[in-house]
Amino acid sequence: MAQAFPPPQLLQDPYPFYRMLRSNNPVFRVPVGDATSPGLWILTRHRDVQSVLKDARFSADRRRASIVEQFQDRLPINAALGEEGGLRSMLLMDPPDHTRVRGLVSKAFTPRRVAELRPRVEAIVTALLDAVDGAGSFDLIDAVAAPLPAIVIAELLGVPAEDHRQFKEWSGALVSAIGSTNPQDARTQFEAALGQLLDYLRAIIAERRKVPRDDLISAMLGAQEERDALSDAELLATSNLLLIAGHETTTNLIGNGTLALLRNPDQFARLRDDRSLLRSAIDELLRYDSPVQATGRVAKVDVDLDGATLPAGALVMTAIGAANRDPEVFADPERLDLGRIDNHHLSFGFGAHFCLGAPLARLEAELAFHALLDRFPNLELASETLTYRANPILRGLVALPVR
Repeated sequence: MAQAFPPPQLLQDPYPFYRMLRSNNPVFRVPVGDATSPGLWILTRHRDVQSVLKDARFSADRRRASIVEQFQDRLPINAALGEEGGLRSMLLMDPPDHTRVRGLVSKAFTPRRVAELRPRVEAIVTALLDAVDGAGSFDLIDAVAAPLPAIVIAELLGVPAEDHRQFKEWSGALVSAIGSTNPQDARTQFEAALGQLLDYLRAIIAERRKVPRDDLISAMLGAQEERDALSDAELLATSNLLLIAGHETTTNLIGNGTLALLRNPDQFARLRDDRSLLRSAIDELLRYDSPVQATGRVAKVDVDLDGATLPAGALVMTAIGAANRDPEVFADPERLDLGRIDNHHLSFGFGAHFCLGAPLARLEAELAFHALLDRFPNLELASETLTYRANPILRGLVALPVR
């Protein structure tokens, strides 16, 4: 019988595996492909991960990897990685394309623009918690962690906020397909969900072409028409990326972060009693159980790294989750410490691809945790049996029952 990959124990707690790999083989070649293949490499030390993420000798375009070409029929996302595909987004771009597209979108996520969203985010959090107040027990993912960022990014883009459950369903199908053990089922599921999501976005874009509004899709359309700054494919891909990335990772930040607090009641009480810790607490929760566990790069040339040669064409997975617990950088890294200072975690990435939405994610997490602590100062887990989603890269819970 074929074994599931990743194995359930790795989904539940990947950190012992990271610790073993970082201690014994921090620049690890995974035996994929034949002996001549550049292969797949996993980096688990903070210094190596940070170095690769800022090194121009590595491309963000995973299509350039030898094993992606070799195993393209088995990859559910392969059909979406082409120039006209829905995932040909900033995440897969190098300069100058990345610089151009990111520059158009970044104005919507400046600290000043994000600060202006605070009253609206507060109102959404209040409404979501009102709906479960008095219920006795509820699923924190379904009640707060999933809808909050989905509604916020929908409103920013100009997508009807009442559709947030629909595009959350599509997004969930895309994420879970990548963790599927059946390549054919995964591809079918992925392409169906992606097709429906892109059709939905095409309809929204067509409406905004006719009647622009004060939203991000209208702003991108304006830039396209005024100075030919975005192709149609890039406009669609960027809308798709923002809609998915704008809520998936923040859902996991709130879910993983709440679980970490509930499993460390001393830190829960510490934050409940001293809200001045919120900023450092969010950084520590990001470090302790990162919503994004890894990201990929492709070596454009042979690169020497700590005595190993990463060949041109190699797919290099930078294990952010492992780097965030590197004892060379973080004292007592397995301990949750909400007052940790000089917290140089890599959960938002590093270099040119540093997370565009980091200020918004911080704001949403800050207001969600603040309201939870106010409304439910004695919150606790309602079950110790928790299931993680099948995608090992985007680490998040299926549900988080609390009372």
